[in-house]
Amino acid sequence: MKTSSISARSSRLSRLAGGVAFALVAATAALSIPVQAHHSFSIFDTSKTRVFTGVVTRVNPDVNHLQIFFAVMNDERTNVNRDAKNQPIVWAVEMAGSAQAAQQGITVNAFAPGTVISVALHPLRDGTPGGNREGSMFKCPAKTPPKPGKHCDSVEGNQAFGNGPLPTPTS
Repeated sequence: MKTSSISARSSRLSRLAGGVAFALVAATAALSIPVQAHHSFSIFDTSKTRVFTGVVTRVNPDVNHLQIFFAVMNDERTNVNRDAKNQPIVWAVEMAGSAQAAQQGITVNAFAPGTVISVALHPLRDGTPGGNREGSMFKCPAKTPPKPGKHCDSVEGNQAFGNGPLPTPTS
């Protein structure tokens, strides 16, 4: 084989490899855009902070964002609020991933159904009953709900998850 023929083949292979590399980089960039968008907090209204006391209904220990679902308690702290169909009004609070939440003591076992919690959150902008946790969260001792109009942080023997008091509600 002639040297010029080998050189031409080598040049074509280099161009082909360069094109494949460019396509791989472009595909990786295109696929990473939805992943980055997932971590946007624009779905939450950070200008509002709501504080709830409720009864845990379930915990979703997702790798990306642990969620605690809870039925909101009435102001008297004797029952949960219900909708027009007499179903409990359930909210979801989204937190860090399960591993990070577990480092704070927030696990499926620590928040079994029936546990009374108080949490502040930035609500979803679309009005869906859910939001992103803001600040500390408190767990009431078993079978000891707070007094009317109060939260778990006021109950003797409460357990705090995070540093500081419950944030002040803005709405």
